[in-house]
Amino acid sequence: MVHPLIGIHAAIGELGVLAFLWVFVELLNPTEPRIKRAKIAAALGTLFFLASWVAGGYYYVTYYGPAVKPVIKSGPAPWAHGVVMEVKEHVFLFLPFLSALTTGLVYRYKNNLIKDAGARTSVLLLCALIVIVGLLMAGMGYIISTGARAALEGKIA
Repeated sequence: MVHPLIGIHAAIGELGVLAFLWVFVELLNPTEPRIKRAKIAAALGTLFFLASWVAGGYYYVTYYGPAVKPVIKSGPAPWAHGVVMEVKEHVFLFLPFLSALTTGLVYRYKNNLIKDAGARTSVLLLCALIVIVGLLMAGMGYIISTGARAALEGKIA
């Protein structure tokens, strides 16, 4: 049976991705009200990534490491852990820090983002990076889950 923490971890992480997509959209054509909304979305996104980090870490240490990892490694797709999970573990560590940096920049520059195209472009690029990496995390999670299912069913799904 799939542990509920996997869904919680993934759902909260995707909310973080959506929050930074929201920031990106608000800052494409910034106005004072849009910047206020971008600040809220960025703060929420950072909180979501931190919560996802905690939920995923707890699941990994408590359930995945002792029970799921050995199953995947002994199954028909051991690379799902050996490659994909290892990449996911290390790349995901950057998301809370990138999101905190982006949130800090939105709060620091505030209404200057309306006139300062360089600052706005920097924040937009960070938001795009966060969204892309976040979506890659979801895809990697799917591959890892497929590796676990394949091991339990004895075949590649």
